This record gives sequence, C-alpha cells and structure tokens, in this order.
Amino acid sequence: MFTDDETVATVETRASDNDAEDDGQEVTFAPGRSRGTLIIGKWWYRSSYPGALIFNFGAFLLPALYGTLSKLWVANIDSSMVATTDVYTYVGVIVEVLNEGLPRAAWVIIGDVKRPLNSRLGIAHSLITFQATLGLIMSLILISAARGFSGTFVPGAINDISVSYVRISAFSALSSTIEVAVANSTRALDKPDVPLIINLTKFAANIVLDLLIISRFHIGNHRPTVIMQASIRLACDMTSAMVGVVYFVSITSIGRLAHKWTWRVSPPSLAALLVLARPGAITFLESAVRNTLYLWLVAGIVSMGSDYATAWGVFNTIRWGLVMVPVQSLENVSLTFVGHAWGRWRHKVGIHESRHKCSRRDLQAIISPALLSAAISLLIEVPLCIALSLYGCQPFAFYLSGSQTVAETTAHMWRTIDWYV
Repeated sequence: MFTDDETVATVETRASDNDAEDDGQEVTFAPGRSRGTLIIGKWWYRSSYPGALIFNFGAFLLPALYGTLSKLWVANIDSSMVATTDVYTYVGVIVEVLNEGLPRAAWVIIGDVKRPLNSRLGIAHSLITFQATLGLIMSLILISAARGFSGTFVPGAINDISVSYVRISAFSALSSTIEVAVANSTRALDKPDVPLIINLTKFAANIVLDLLIISRFHIGNHRPTVIMQASIRLACDMTSAMVGVVYFVSITSIGRLAHKWTWRVSPPSLAALLVLARPGAITFLESAVRNTLYLWLVAGIVSMGSDYATAWGVFNTIRWGLVMVPVQSLENVSLTFVGHAWGRWRHKVGIHESRHKCSRRDLQAIISPALLSAAISLLIEVPLCIALSLYGCQPFAFYLSGSQTVAETTAHMWRTIDWYV
C-alpha cells in the first residue's frame, strides 16, 4: 500500500491514504507551501503531476510489454496463428465502446475534488458494478457470435481453433470493463497505484505461466497451443481485475469500527449512476462511431489475406507496445488534473450556473495540464516516429512475426500512416 509521507495544505490534500474519510477533502491554503495544482506536496506524490505520471507510465508499460512478448510466444508455437491472436485486440475494440462511455465521464464527476468523497466513492462503486454487468452481457453475445466473428476477423478458412480462440477471448470483455472502470475511477481519485497493481499482477502472472506452460522451456512433454495462450491470458486478466477491485475497496471503503469491519461509503445505486449518464452519453456515441469505422477498416484488411492481417496486427503491437505508452500515460494524467481543475471552477462559479463565462485565467488553469502533456508528448513522439520510419520498424516487425513479407508490409504501413499515432 502506498502512503504519502506528509500532509501538505493545498486545494486537495489527504492526511493519509489509509484514511478514506480525509482523502481528497479540501483545506485552506498555507502561505508559501503550495506550488500550484500540478505539484501537491512532494513531486513524487500520486496527487502531483510528476508522481501520477510515473505511476501511470508503469501501469501502461507492463501490458504493452506483455502484448509484445505474447506475439513472440505465438510465433514460436505457430507463426501462421499470429493473426488469430489479434482477435483479442478486436474484442477489445468492441468493448472500447463500453469503456469510453460512462468511464470517460469519471474524470469530470469522480475527479471533481469539490464533491464529497463519499459521493465520489459511491459513484465509483456504481460505475464498476454497471460496467461489469455490461461486460458480462457483451461476453455472452460474443460467444454466441463466435463463428461469425472468426469469419470476419481471422484470415483464412474458419476452423475450430479460431472459433475456440474467439470464445475464450470473448470473456476479456468482462475483465476489460471491470479493469477500465476501476482504473478510471481510481485515477480520478488520485490513486494511480491501483491500476499499477492491476497491471503488475497481470504481467507477473502472465509471464510466469507462459514460461511454465507455452514457452520453449515449458515444463512437461505437452505441445503448446494458441488455445493454451488464450486461456492463460484470460485467467490472468480476470485475476488482476478482481485484485484491483479488492485493493480499491480495501483502501477506500472498508474500515474497522468497534472491532468490526464496516462499509464506510454509499453502496452502488441507480441515482449515482445517472450522475454519469449525461456526460457519458456523448463519449459513448463518439466511441461507437469511431470504433465501428475502425472495425470496418480491419475487416477490409483481413479480407486481403493472412500477410496483411498479420502485418496489421504487428503494426498495432509496435504502436501500442512502444509508441503509445508515453502518450497514454500523459493523457491519463492530464485528464485527471483537468478534471480536478474543472470541478474547482464549476463550484467557484456555481454548479447550477450553465452559461457562466470562463475568464482567460480560469481557462488557462483548467487546460494547463493538457497543454503540458501535449508538449511532452510531441517532444517524445516526433523523434520516435521518425526513427521508426527510417530505421527501426522493419527489423522489429520481422523479430515479432518471423516473416520478411510481413515485416516489409508493416514497414510500409508505418511509413504511410505513422503520423496517425
């Protein structure tokens, strides 16, 4: 459990991360102690921009590393099945519609530091419960449509292996909705250690089980298969999601009173969920349109043959496994601090005032975390994209796929659309 070392009087501060009653409550400024809303207390605190960035970078780096390693595992098992494993990614794209609906509203609702902490936690619990229900429904739908899904997104003839892979991967919808709901809620509550714990658990379990069961050095005389790889990944995803829920609840919502463990915050409720509905509806519609177009694009690429489908999967592995880790980390930190600033401004002007004009100074305070993140992102991503375009993409793609044709196609994709990232 992570605990900040001292209390620093700021707009939002905490006496202890173990004390949920005090976490996130507002106190008055202490002259000379505040260094602005981006650095609160020590720079490495989770409630400060640099500290939150470090936690988020670790949380996004671990799954990106495993995504790259899993390609190598499968290539060693059967290089022709590399494209099949991208089913996991495409299931994630469908589930992203759910994950970018209400969970995206967490930044302005749960991240509102002026809202009572019990209310913020109650909304977070309601969000997690609702998203888990949607994820379960989505998983069952994907299982029932496994053969059609396999025919659309797996190159070549439909076979029992690809259909089974889809059915196993379908339950990643459930684990993903739980994980994203917990991650967004806890980041908005200045607890980025929770998603770090989730991904650390997932990464460690995946690596250990993969080494023992499907690597070249696996234990036993069995022949590793992609079905084993999918089963291991699903088990680790579900385990890490549950670990995240338990850890989050244990540090925020359960306490001892008179030698008894008690639930200290509001239980999940429909009223709390409806608070997220209005801002979440906009992000849900945008995500639905965007991801539908993306899946249409992917279906077209898959129909072009196995080499193109594999190249697209490798391209995405490089992009999400290398390029996007800093971007995702910076994005989530900026969303957290913009949400905090927005909440302070809304309460300053009055939460019932819908047409209040924002002064230039207030606007600058609200968007400054986003501007800082954008500047850092450009400094990192522009040289990285140029280097990959000129030198690194093709060798890396060959390393992941084991195919020169796929590597050349991936390099062409990168040179053509690398600035998209």
